[in-house]
Amino acid sequence: MDWDKLRIFHAVADAGSLTHAGETLNLSQSAVSRQIRALEEALDTHLFHRHARGLILTEQGQLLFDATSAMAKRLDTATARIRDSEDEVFGELRVTTTTGFGTLWLAPRLAKLFARYPDLRIDLMLEERVLDLPMREADVAIRMKEPSQADLVRKKLMGVNIHLFATPRYLAQAGTPERIEDLAGHRLVCQNPATPQAAASAALVRTLLAEDVRSALTVNTYFGVLQAVLGDVGIGVLPDYITHGLPDLVRVLPGLESNEVPVYLAYPSELRHSKRVAAFRDFVLDEILSYRRSQRG
Repeated sequence: MDWDKLRIFHAVADAGSLTHAGETLNLSQSAVSRQIRALEEALDTHLFHRHARGLILTEQGQLLFDATSAMAKRLDTATARIRDSEDEVFGELRVTTTTGFGTLWLAPRLAKLFARYPDLRIDLMLEERVLDLPMREADVAIRMKEPSQADLVRKKLMGVNIHLFATPRYLAQAGTPERIEDLAGHRLVCQNPATPQAAASAALVRTLLAEDVRSALTVNTYFGVLQAVLGDVGIGVLPDYITHGLPDLVRVLPGLESNEVPVYLAYPSELRHSKRVAAFRDFVLDEILSYRRSQRG
């Protein structure tokens, strides 16, 4: 089978458009269309349903796309292994984690990693959606729960707890709650319990919302919760790694906290020998130890 035609088919199936695939491949739309027609003729089948809004894979096309996706994944893995020098760390590493953890904990520390490995390139993808590591949507993930996907190397980094925080200005205006029942007279700011990766803290949030709080603001990221709390919107439900070192926040109801939220680092088993992955893993572990020492201090 013609590998070039398969490459073009994969780009079209991924983009859902001849035009967008052509832009990615630096080919004209007509050239891409000719290659797809030739592949369909060679296979004696239709690979796409064509309509005004774009292209949809037929059943046969989906089978072929599954095969080309697996091929692309294996090629990515082979490329990563080839590029990993025995003595140097360089090239691109795609890291995914939540917006809150990535923005407020990880990103400010990355200068130390780049100081060690100036030729390393980090593509930091911050989102609440759990990316598929075995399908190489990312190389490394830091997640707020244990990964359930198979074929992953996983390591627990630390455990964090969720607490209640507010600014002195908010508490001066609205009063400081002494009991959990007092939250009924306050506005609660929390992450939506249905947000991906929030399962470990969802039980605490549901308990608090059951207190018939006067008003509530739910946000899909802890970063958004923090910004609202700093803006005096209400009492926020936040993990301690976000609030550590922020003097403008006061702990509310100190005896109330969530169960431990595990923080895991994970990567595909094919990358267990990657120098880039090892460098990032060791850097994060060093920073976790430093963070724990600062907490004890």
